[in-house]
Amino acid sequence: MKAVVKPVSEVPTTIYDVAQRADVSPATVSRVLNGTQPVAPATEQRVRKAVAELRFRPSRLGVALAERKHAANGIVFPDLSGPFYTEVVLGYEEMAAERGRSVLILSTRDREDAAQAVLSLADRVDGMVLFGRTVSDEVVREVVATGIPVVLLNRPAVAGTDVITTENERSAYELTEHLLSHGHRRVVYLGDPNASADAAGRWAGVSKALKEAKRRRLIAPCGADENAGYTTATTLLQAPNRPDALVCFNDEVALGAMLAAEELGLDVAITGWDDVMAARFARPALTTVRQPMRELGALAAAALDERIAGARTELIHRVLPTELMIRNSCGGHSA
Repeated sequence: MKAVVKPVSEVPTTIYDVAQRADVSPATVSRVLNGTQPVAPATEQRVRKAVAELRFRPSRLGVALAERKHAANGIVFPDLSGPFYTEVVLGYEEMAAERGRSVLILSTRDREDAAQAVLSLADRVDGMVLFGRTVSDEVVREVVATGIPVVLLNRPAVAGTDVITTENERSAYELTEHLLSHGHRRVVYLGDPNASADAAGRWAGVSKALKEAKRRRLIAPCGADENAGYTTATTLLQAPNRPDALVCFNDEVALGAMLAAEELGLDVAITGWDDVMAARFARPALTTVRQPMRELGALAAAALDERIAGARTELIHRVLPTELMIRNSCGGHSA
């Protein structure tokens, strides 16, 4: 008895229907349609004939399932608040969309089960980006052991991973030298070198410049948001030996510190890092260090896609340059 074929309008055709009609596997149909791997001419002809006869329109999800892939990438952040992470996400998502991949985003902030959440995500994606110290190196190694590609952002390398970072120490050194050239003598770094590789790199640059200038290397441990900057700066600026310059971990901390100085009626040099939009429109405009936030996200997505598609097997370690942006918040030169 001949099988009854229902009209296309009644039952949507799937990649499995095409595979059955062409007498090939669903993965072979996917390879023909995507052109990802060579297929014998006779086999390709059968597949394309079946596609035409069944009026098949490939579904990205169906093709991904046939290839035993998810057509999705994962990216893990320590936090999602603030303009910095927003810019990185935008760059990442734009590039992933161009490559035909969806994005699953996870924040580990205040999560006691961060390690388990990351490992669970690894089961649902074709590759993963891990930003900063979201989880331990041991967990990163467990993700690598699952066989999916892993890209680390702004974090020291772990065996088997790609790494993309931004330059910190050189620009922080130049920034501090600039403050010293303005006549500032008591310079304090607002940040926590133990919190991230970025914070540690920036403190290293500040510390080096102060040491060479034979100035005290002063640091005030501080969180990474406006409230932390405001609170820490308020305490420092009310001390008898208050600083005359504050080098802040990022623009958010700097904006909080600027508010504290304004409320206390003090003229103190303040610098930030990232060059978010608010830095340009603050008054005085914020001296800061511009880093390519969107490019960081876009490069991570592109690097991950290369590994997933098999276009690259060697590991990469890229360091993106940063740029000192001199504005009015660091004050005028002393006589």
